[in-house]
Amino acid sequence: MGDVVYTAMVEILKAPKDDRFQVIAEHVEVNFIYDPNFFGIARSKDLIFVQLTLADGRTLEQTRGFYKRVVDDLHDRLGVRKEDVFINLVGTGREDWSFGNGEVSLSSAAAEAPRIG
Repeated sequence: MGDVVYTAMVEILKAPKDDRFQVIAEHVEVNFIYDPNFFGIARSKDLIFVQLTLADGRTLEQTRGFYKRVVDDLHDRLGVRKEDVFINLVGTGREDWSFGNGEVSLSSAAAEAPRIG
């Protein structure tokens, strides 16, 4: 699953190569709550949630392409039912990211700001 999502991120959403930070978790049934028919889509107990937090700026075409690619590849490679893939993208501002050292990593204003100390 991780490989499918990562490949679609790089190829469709144009995430940088090696921008791979993933949490993959399984939950016992009592802690996995979902509506099996929301929006008229029949989901099974094998439902998979995919959630990405990413900087804003993707087009609707990219978003649609990402959804389709992930669902198609999970189906083709792992036999996952397409109805059982729930995807959510959470957009953030570029200044909302620190990849380490307690510094803003993506903001162009941060890159231009003089360092103190």
